[in-house]
Amino acid sequence: MSVRNLEALLQPRSVALIGASDRQGSVGSVVMRNLQTGGFKGPVWPVNPTQALIGGATAWPNVASLPGTPDLAIICTAAARVPGIVEELGQRGTRAAIVMSAGFRQAREEGVQTLESLMLGAAKPYLLRIAGPNCLGVLVPGIGLNASFAPGHALTGNIAFVTQSGALATAMLDWANGRGIGFSHFISLGDVADVDFGDLLDYLGSDPGTRAILMYMESVTSARKFMSAARAAARNKPVIVVKGGRAPDAARAAASHTGALAGSDIVFDAAVLRAGMLRVDTLEDLFGAAETLAHGQPWVGDRLAVLTNGGGAGVLAADMLDLGCGKLAELSQGTLAALDACLPATWSRGNPVDIVGDAPVSRYQDALRILLAAPEVDGVLFMHAPTAIVPAHDIAAACLPLITHQKPVLACWLGGPSVASARALFSTAGVPCFDAPERSAKAWLHLAAYARNQAALRELPGLGHQADPPDAGAARRILEQAHADGHQWLDAVQVQQILQAYGIPTLRVEHALDASEAAALAQSMGFPVALKVRSPDIVHKSDVGGVEIGLTSADEVLAAASRMIASLAQLAPHAKLQGFTVQAMADRSGALELIAGKSSDPVFGPVILFGEGGTAVELNARHAVALAPLNDALAGDLISRSGMDVLLAGYRGSKPANTAAVRDVLQKVSQLACDQPLLAELDINPLLVNHRGVLAVDARMSLRAAGAAQLPPAISPYPAHLETVVQLDGASLVLRPIRPEDGQRLASFYADATPGDMRLRFFMTRREVPRSELARYSQIDYDREMTFIALLPEEGSQADMVGEVRAVCDPDNDRAEFAIQVAVAWQGRGLGRLLLDRLVHYLRERGTREVAGQCLRENTAMAGLARSIGFHVRADNNSDTFSMQLILNSPPTTSMAPGVTMPQAPTSCSG
Repeated sequence: MSVRNLEALLQPRSVALIGASDRQGSVGSVVMRNLQTGGFKGPVWPVNPTQALIGGATAWPNVASLPGTPDLAIICTAAARVPGIVEELGQRGTRAAIVMSAGFRQAREEGVQTLESLMLGAAKPYLLRIAGPNCLGVLVPGIGLNASFAPGHALTGNIAFVTQSGALATAMLDWANGRGIGFSHFISLGDVADVDFGDLLDYLGSDPGTRAILMYMESVTSARKFMSAARAAARNKPVIVVKGGRAPDAARAAASHTGALAGSDIVFDAAVLRAGMLRVDTLEDLFGAAETLAHGQPWVGDRLAVLTNGGGAGVLAADMLDLGCGKLAELSQGTLAALDACLPATWSRGNPVDIVGDAPVSRYQDALRILLAAPEVDGVLFMHAPTAIVPAHDIAAACLPLITHQKPVLACWLGGPSVASARALFSTAGVPCFDAPERSAKAWLHLAAYARNQAALRELPGLGHQADPPDAGAARRILEQAHADGHQWLDAVQVQQILQAYGIPTLRVEHALDASEAAALAQSMGFPVALKVRSPDIVHKSDVGGVEIGLTSADEVLAAASRMIASLAQLAPHAKLQGFTVQAMADRSGALELIAGKSSDPVFGPVILFGEGGTAVELNARHAVALAPLNDALAGDLISRSGMDVLLAGYRGSKPANTAAVRDVLQKVSQLACDQPLLAELDINPLLVNHRGVLAVDARMSLRAAGAAQLPPAISPYPAHLETVVQLDGASLVLRPIRPEDGQRLASFYADATPGDMRLRFFMTRREVPRSELARYSQIDYDREMTFIALLPEEGSQADMVGEVRAVCDPDNDRAEFAIQVAVAWQGRGLGRLLLDRLVHYLRERGTREVAGQCLRENTAMAGLARSIGFHVRADNNSDTFSMQLILNSPPTTSMAPGVTMPQAPTSCSG
């Protein structure tokens, strides 16, 4: 469930308080007072079986006796009574409840459900949404709703704050009130039995009264829903997160290098990046980042110039920037010369640009003008400490006209009353202002991180066409056989076969039962070879002397085997020796040792790791993780974040490595992770790379334990099974879902359309579709959207696109809105019918209740096509449009409050 019936929770017209009380200090008394004094205009009905009046209002003995059906119920009774109350509310027609009581998850007698399960079971038949239990409540200042036991009211504003912690909620509310910060919504989720962060992201992401969403999180439920909701919301407005619990407890128990390195907190960081959100460290940073991002300054790059009249302040800002891996702009000779011409000889001649404490207004103006014009500068931090030379207000008034917002500018006005008016001038003009060097530098780091994450949001998984698609079936059979045999770890030959099935270059590997057979195998392979001990009880063979490389003769193989047997007896006497593995070796002198792997996160599912490999891999700092699945751009981003891109580019005279081959391996590891749910962990270490390509020298794979749940990827992979080839009007057409790589193809499709077709499609005349819109249309969320495109079957990326049909579903998969367009040369040939039939079939199969769209009345071809498929077509009142609607599946039997839909694609059509 997602946004369904959240209107009743967040925009109620009437409220019932069950457990209302006049007893001083009770929760029921505080909530009643907040409801009565918050300014809520609807009726508030207190419910108490023993009191006739509460807070001066008539009290009702039970839910059945209420004079009307409350949209929202607030429950602050004993936990044991809550499931019965929820049942009564559902029968009465209430569709949302806030449960403040605690104690719902405690274990009860054996075989008896928890109170939480009973409560959710009572709510489910009525689609009644529950916030909590064990929560502070909900405040919506814009409608005067204070359905909480907070010690005061919230100011009205346009920031939504959502938290799992009730204690933090009260503290943040008090902190915000003291600083004049207002809210559109202030929501405490408590134990998150039903309504969760994903639900609220969906609702608040499309709420016009909310310009930024701030969250304090401790855990994520329903990762795929969370990621879909977060990505949708982050396209519309800043979503900023603080998350508690950074200790990577799960990593300590991981058997593989990948599992140990891919701790839960860095996986959450990867999810934040992929969703286009921003993670900050402190609650105060939440509001500072919201203020910074709210101004929407264009992002150019991360090279910052610091302009200051005090060297110390500039150094502090530069230090904070360095700690956060930020980048000071390196000023060019031309910029230095221009600054030399207008600054005193004692200026810093570098960045930070210290224009000295006696700077008059003109010095500020000249330096700011030069820095904003410098091509090597992407943004400016303007800093001023008050002096008696010139009033800060005069400096602000003189410099503001120079700030044209073509590059980001942040300001740091140090001090108090003497700079207050200057700070106010800049703030009013849309320049984010701060009162300390560290905070202003951190704001720049927030801008940089947000820009990177938004860029990642524009990328969506999809491998595109491969010359040799993987043999997923062969890999699956190997994994299933190993699982049936009760193995936890695959042997080297099985690992090699799976890597080969996915096209990952590897070396020949053979098993030997004893040293003599190993020597014979080595002779047949050709020297040099590597010898490894074979035992189901040993994961990291090098730890017990179980690996020797560079063996150049049969005698050396025999000697190495003897040493391994002796080492095993001493270091791992419990291990069962099953023989040896002999592996061919290849000359990769000068190659870099990398690690590429997959682990299974308990929340986000398959995670891909990449970084510096070798035996000391866990001691290396150069590694990063990403959520599966990956495409080429996301694989490149993973390489960059690992810090290995510098080494791969070539250093100290070495040739640049074949980075394209590394990206290819990462995508194949990602696809392997998505295709094979039995695979728990994978290490390829080392993965050797040089200018010629990559080679997986050693790898290990573990299987999911019997009975253990395997989470799917948190982001839906490209649905390759929906690809098909159809025959139409004597021609073959490829019909498939759209991929991120189709952005340019889509641009050409729109560019080739006639002005008339574009007007019918978008309800307005357009010469071209903006790049940001093309990205949105080609990088879709397959969990909530679908676009089928028709292509002529030419090879490569030049295949012409001749038609598209797309649908965007609301978060509850209740209603989809569609759009369709066909190239001029293919109109009237049945392609529109083919595309729309395909879409309708797809939506019906996935359980969507209805599909709808609009077209201009003059678009009679589209209206006729819709009627022929079974759509109900009617003329809209007071409009020049037709509405088209087709019921696909039976609606739920329970009546529902209206949800909030999220139309993200044009619903106009061109048939």
